[in-house]
Amino acid sequence: MKNNIMIGIKIFFVLTIITGVIYPLTITLIANVAFPQKAKGSLMKIHGKIIGSELIGQKFVSGKYFWGRPSAVDYNPMPSGGSNLGPTSKALLDSVNSRIDRIRNHQFVKPGELIPKDLLFASASGVDPDISPDAALFQVDRIARARNFNSEQKKELIELVRKSVVSPDLWIFGEDRANVLNLNLALDKLVR
Repeated sequence: MKNNIMIGIKIFFVLTIITGVIYPLTITLIANVAFPQKAKGSLMKIHGKIIGSELIGQKFVSGKYFWGRPSAVDYNPMPSGGSNLGPTSKALLDSVNSRIDRIRNHQFVKPGELIPKDLLFASASGVDPDISPDAALFQVDRIARARNFNSEQKKELIELVRKSVVSPDLWIFGEDRANVLNLNLALDKLVR
């Protein structure tokens, strides 16, 4: 009996060292060598100052910028998560209707024009950094009007969106998407 307890304790410590120390250090080392930018959180910097991460959505409210997906956690990554509201939820219907009103108040929506769903519904994480190409193109008129773009600048903005679209990972995982933070940084460079 005493022998079995000692064997159990030894196995516990060996597995703790392997899975709690050696494995995490190995994976961290491999990640830092193979994907240094991603391993450090894909942080974006301007003049050496961190302004955000490509992996975490941020709140943009100005009409001069692309808006990301709505967030059930107000873009706070610590308690990230969705609202868990079902399709028959009155609270979900109310929040979607308020998002529709906000979009209509900031931008002209043509009769019969559908607002892209990713501008109306929060993602499961609540901090999704990407929007669909349709959602980005849908916002071009509002941004061009807010920034007083002429027709040539508006064409450049449309081209910027098209160039910012990323294909699904390994061509099969996910959908075409555009990173909102990258779009807004490129937008600021476009108007300089």
